Amino acid sequence: MKKLAFLGTLFLILISCNENKQDTVFKESSGKINHLSVIIENKLWNGEVGDSIRRKFAAPVDGLPQEEPLFTIKQYEPQLFEGFMTNSRNILVVLKKEESGFELRKNEFAQPQNVAHISGTNVEQLVLQIERHADAIIKEFKKTEITENQRRISKSLLDDSKIKNKLKASLKLPTAYRYIIEDEKFFWIRKELPSGNASLLVYEVPLNYFEKDTNVVSRMVQMRDSIGQIHIQGTLPQTFMVTEASYAPYLFVTQLAGKKAYEMKGTWELKNDYMAGPFINYALKDEKNNRYLILEGFCYNPSQTKRDLMHELEAIIKSVKLL
Repeated sequence: MKKLAFLGTLFLILISCNENKQDTVFKESSGKINHLSVIIENKLWNGEVGDSIRRKFAAPVDGLPQEEPLFTIKQYEPQLFEGFMTNSRNILVVLKKEESGFELRKNEFAQPQNVAHISGTNVEQLVLQIERHADAIIKEFKKTEITENQRRISKSLLDDSKIKNKLKASLKLPTAYRYIIEDEKFFWIRKELPSGNASLLVYEVPLNYFEKDTNVVSRMVQMRDSIGQIHIQGTLPQTFMVTEASYAPYLFVTQLAGKKAYEMKGTWELKNDYMAGPFINYALKDEKNNRYLILEGFCYNPSQTKRDLMHELEAIIKSVKLL
């Protein structure tokens, strides 16, 4: 009996220790999408080091009609960095130390979380470390924000069985969206906003579509303009969505669903009307089904910020799986 009592007590102690460890190590991170906490002395923040941080982490987002920063930054003095502040999902710590260095730690105070530590012996070394490592840090921060957005989206999903059946692909679509057009090989899905709307387009083109012209940007513009003329029309006669010609779109070669994809960002406008906004378009190479699967997000939200809205659309698109 004594042995059983001892084992029972030991079991309870182990459970208690494990629960305490989870409470301290695995608490849930928090914060708005695309927000960044910067831990740095006021003197450094207001000088050359702060300028370098803002130049990198508050750089304008590609493809938006108005300038909006990559991250909304909140700065804190190091001595104030405690309690709820350590719950932030993305944290940049910049400190003067006896040695220069860089380290990106995962889930240091909460999860999911990125904490980038940059140190330098003087201002010049701090700026050098920021310039050297900022791109890698931003890449990790952005990846985490996409995953977090997808997690939030997954809490309430719209049925995507129609897309699965007709286009052999699945997407995590929030229930706030509704099907506007459901053709055999074309879907327009939209969310209404107080001041506008956000939309997703899903369709396909033949695998050899981009081989007809080595200018990929030109082919993608032709493709989306023809789709806009057929499907995305305004309320007035002869009004339809086209790629805005005044600004050259950004083109990147990337990976989507583990396969090669073209990513294009730019602005759209309604021909013969005054509506306009940003778009992001992915052409996903799907050799098994002899096609490129096209996924596009665009929004119309005049006089409002669009960064986080486009980020949500990007997160939805990046949830795609080929069946």
